[in-house]
Amino acid sequence: MTIHREISLSSPIALPRAVIYDWDNTLVSNWDTVREALNHALVSFGLAPWSAEEARERIKASLRDSFPRIFGERWTEARDLFYAYFAAHHLDGLTPLPGAETLLRHFHERGVYQAVVSNKNGKFLRAEADALGWTRYFGKLVGAQDAEFDKPHIAPVRMALEPAGIVPGQDVWFLGDADIDMECAHGAGLVPVLIGLGEGSGFDRFPPAHRHIDCTALHRVLYGLVDGNGDTISLQTAVETVPTRTTPAP
Repeated sequence: MTIHREISLSSPIALPRAVIYDWDNTLVSNWDTVREALNHALVSFGLAPWSAEEARERIKASLRDSFPRIFGERWTEARDLFYAYFAAHHLDGLTPLPGAETLLRHFHERGVYQAVVSNKNGKFLRAEADALGWTRYFGKLVGAQDAEFDKPHIAPVRMALEPAGIVPGQDVWFLGDADIDMECAHGAGLVPVLIGLGEGSGFDRFPPAHRHIDCTALHRVLYGLVDGNGDTISLQTAVETVPTRTTPAP
C-alpha cells in the first residue's frame, strides 16, 4: 500500500540544526570529468565506455566499493588510471549549480551547521571546495575513504557531524540528488531532501521527505518563509509530495 505524506501549509517547520550535502550534482557539476576518467580506465582495460545515461545510473557508490565489482582483481590498477586522469582535469570543468552558494550562505548566516558527505575521494572533494572558496561554509567535508565505511553507511555522517557535537536525527537534513543519498539519510535517521529529478531506482525503498528541482527552488522556500526570529519556516510554497510506503519494499 502506498500513501502520500502531505505537508501542511500552515504548520511551521523548524529550520534544521544541521544540513549535510552530497557534492556532485547537488552543489556542483563535475559530471563530465568523472565519466571521462572512468571511461579512460574502462577503455584501458578493453571494456566498453559508458554512455552518459549508463554513468548516471551506475556511478553512485565510492570507488573502493564499486571498482572491485567492475574491474575484478585488477581494480587497483584501474583506480590509479582513474585518479591520474581525474587529478589532471577535475578543476577544469568544476561548476557550481544554480543557487548552491546562495543556499550555503543562507544557512551559514543563520548559524546552521553544514557539512558534506560525498563518495568522491576526500582529497579531490576538499580541493574543489577550496577552489570555489566554499570551505568556510562547512564544518567538515567527508569524502570517500575518510571514514571507516563510505556512503550510504552511517560512518561518514557521524564523522561529518562530530565537530559540532550533533547526533544524527530528525533535526538534520540530508540534501542529495540520488537514491543512495536518500538511503544514507534513512539509515542515519535524517530528513531526506531530494535535489533534482532523482537518479536511480531505489526511491520506492528510500523516498525523500520532499524534493526541489534545484538549490534555487529550496532557497526560495526558505528565503520567503523565515519568520521574524529567523528560526522557523512555514511551507506556503508548493512542495511536491512523494509516495511513502507503509512497509519497506522487498
